[in-house]
Amino acid sequence: MFYTKNLPAWEYALRVVAGVAIAVVGLVSHQPPLIAGSLLATGIFTGMTGFFGFCPMCALVGRKLDKR
Repeated sequence: MFYTKNLPAWEYALRVVAGVAIAVVGLVSHQPPLIAGSLLATGIFTGMTGFFGFCPMCALVGRKLDKR
């Protein structure tokens, strides 16, 4: 299944970097497992949206990429 990219190029990089940072915080934090696991899952999801260039939440609200 192919999705139309709905993120600009600068946001790809930002999401991948932010996703890695959030996942690392989830791995090294001294929080209860539920909070650490939630941070890890959030980081993975954020990084994957940047990697693929498609955000399901952005698509849900109708965000489209300008075709310039």
